[in-house]
Amino acid sequence: QVEESGGGLVQPGGSLSLSCKTSGFNLDYYGVGWFRQAPGKEREGVACRSSRGQVTNYADSVKGRFAISTDDAKTTVYLQMNDMTPEDTARYYCATDARLFCSRWPMDERLIRNWGQGTQVTVSS
Repeated sequence: QVEESGGGLVQPGGSLSLSCKTSGFNLDYYGVGWFRQAPGKEREGVACRSSRGQVTNYADSVKGRFAISTDDAKTTVYLQMNDMTPEDTARYYCATDARLFCSRWPMDERLIRNWGQGTQVTVSS
């Protein structure tokens, strides 16, 4: 099971942290990706963490502002979002699969079989 939380309303320039609880998936063997979809736009990859955290990768639009990480128990994946802009407004999804290695960008969604329902993030003053 994959379940996101932490979405909400944030002002431009603000920060927000999303959580993704990955029940039943050993993150030593599963890569995890964060995606987002804004109204009227295609879903896009935002950040990726390979199994064991050996590789992380980010969309150019969020590099230096977003960071993907896990807790020590490796059951929850976080997306820390800083210096947010209205362009970050979207529904954010977490996804995981043993076939997700993060070395390629953009991530190939066809490889990913386990998705959460998403959490809404709105950046507005």
